[in-house]
Amino acid sequence: MHEPENTATIPATGAWRTGDDPGERRFADLGTVLLESGESLPVTLAYQTFGQLNAARDNAVLILHALTGDTDVPTWWPGIVGPGKIIDTDRYFVLAPNILGGCQGSTGPASLAPDEQPWGARFPQITARDQVLAESLLADQLGIARFTLVVGASMGGHRALEWAISRPERVARLAVIASGARTTADQISLGHTQLLAIYGDPNFVHGNYYDRSPGTGPWYGLGLARRIAHISYRSAYELDQRFGRISQGSEEPLAGGRFAVQSYLDHHGAKLARRFDANSYITLTRAMLTHDVGRDRGGVREALSQITARTLVIAIDSDRLFPLAESQLLAEAIPDAFPLALIASDYGHDGFLIETDAVATQLARLLTPVRAKREQGQCVLD
Repeated sequence: MHEPENTATIPATGAWRTGDDPGERRFADLGTVLLESGESLPVTLAYQTFGQLNAARDNAVLILHALTGDTDVPTWWPGIVGPGKIIDTDRYFVLAPNILGGCQGSTGPASLAPDEQPWGARFPQITARDQVLAESLLADQLGIARFTLVVGASMGGHRALEWAISRPERVARLAVIASGARTTADQISLGHTQLLAIYGDPNFVHGNYYDRSPGTGPWYGLGLARRIAHISYRSAYELDQRFGRISQGSEEPLAGGRFAVQSYLDHHGAKLARRFDANSYITLTRAMLTHDVGRDRGGVREALSQITARTLVIAIDSDRLFPLAESQLLAEAIPDAFPLALIASDYGHDGFLIETDAVATQLARLLTPVRAKREQGQCVLD
């Protein structure tokens, strides 16, 4: 693997840690949470809010980020969230929590355990249901009994579905974007190879690397995991059209140099290593691998039939991480769902981040005060 420049400056972890500048983050101490595994975990969630909660407390929108996302939604989804955008922060109160097990302020492997040492490899196994439990406790603390909209894309879509199934009375509208009801064998295979990339880094040292100096942490394994993942985030067509067989600058592939697409992947690997934590990547990937809304609920279709929220499912036609069939199942099995909204894009899975005009157009259908009730062919006021 090509080493990024200045590897000596890559920190052992890119996690936000106690003592770092919190920026716009707020923190909620949620007490001790009983996990699905049976273990108990003291939980703090970092979060950001945008806009004002109205007197009736009925204008709250919950936005659930993807695997390596964070709380700063207007930065990573600027075409969707903000004043005058489809999720208008002059109208809505937007709550964006950092996922449990993450590394941007919420309790995760880089956080201090009760013994004042980082959890590291001791961090317990968690699931999407554990993550939603923590988010619901945060909503309780903020006095939000019901969200006018819960929206999640990719791994965030896993949690959005769990919210709507396990807490239907708290979700008025649901938007699930480029996601699925359960992790497929293909997705498990992709996740497995990413985990092995991190485990195989000698500087991972079984997850106990937090006291290591810059340049000696598991940046190699984490960067390799990101390269594997990033291939699935883009479409084969886009990569070929964008890079083809072009060499990287003056490098000559026949002499051991890189193609431009290799440099592109190297860039994204090093970029993630500087801002994320290897143990969090493992924790969240393992949570994603265990995702299955049908577990202990009579199967996927039975679980989805319990959703009462008005639902919009959006798919990207070139998505090879969450193929079209996964979204089609959601749209067919959720009782009050619009027909599947399909966005044409060359960008693959990352289309949900890039094709913001198209995503906003579809979300407008969900947020309008009048809806078409498919089965009755009539308009019904919200």
